[in-house]
Amino acid sequence: MKPQNDKTGLIVPDVARRRLIAGLATGFGALGASVLLGGCDRLVTSDAAQRVVGSTQKLTQAAQRLVASRESLAREFDASQIAPTFRTNGTTNPQQAAYRRLLADGFSDWQLRVGGLVERPASFSLAALKAMPSRTQITRHDCVEGWSCIGQWTGVPLTQILDAVRPQDAARYVIFHCADHVYGAATPYYESLDMVEAHHPQTILAYGLNRQTLPVANGAPLRLRAERQLGYKQAKYLMQIELVDSFASIQGGKGGWWEDRGYQWWAGI
Repeated sequence: MKPQNDKTGLIVPDVARRRLIAGLATGFGALGASVLLGGCDRLVTSDAAQRVVGSTQKLTQAAQRLVASRESLAREFDASQIAPTFRTNGTTNPQQAAYRRLLADGFSDWQLRVGGLVERPASFSLAALKAMPSRTQITRHDCVEGWSCIGQWTGVPLTQILDAVRPQDAARYVIFHCADHVYGAATPYYESLDMVEAHHPQTILAYGLNRQTLPVANGAPLRLRAERQLGYKQAKYLMQIELVDSFASIQGGKGGWWEDRGYQWWAGI
């Protein structure tokens, strides 16, 4: 996959290629698969192709919602297919002082704050989350960089948290605020889902990986697993959840740390 530099100097994988392929899979077949596979690096640099790529975000989101039910499941795998070591991505050992203090104490003082457009703002300790009914699922993590890995995740369905705080009618998105600063950036990582994906049965807040406590490298103490989405949506090191009606006032206003740097917000697979 050919990388490109964003305005901050970070190396950004060429998500345009994946979006073009996704567009073809849902109806944008006019360019032809043989042309795409033979010269996609060249195609995605043209203005015409970039317009096609930009148009596929709403197409692929609408197509997925059209052909699949709101609760259609991502594929789940057999235990024999779990990778011996789940590959890490992004930040693997946050150095922010607040996170280091929580880690040193085994996250006993960590709290997940949930607020924004909700009727009953609340905070949840790790012990409280683990006491809630849980879901375990063996799924495949698909990274925009081109690799995949199968792991077993255990956590609390996000819909249980949302039910507890009672979203207001105006709430359209769920924002996940994280402790880590990717590549030493000034702003912390964040991601978002719409309310349909937030309530999906496979969208969980995971505290376990492969029958063990979630490792720091994979997002301890808590990370998002939204199994119908690509890897960059799976926010790690969760600290706060915020329900909003718009992204406008949150960092770059695009709904996610990588989205603010050129990725598409919709990352459905």
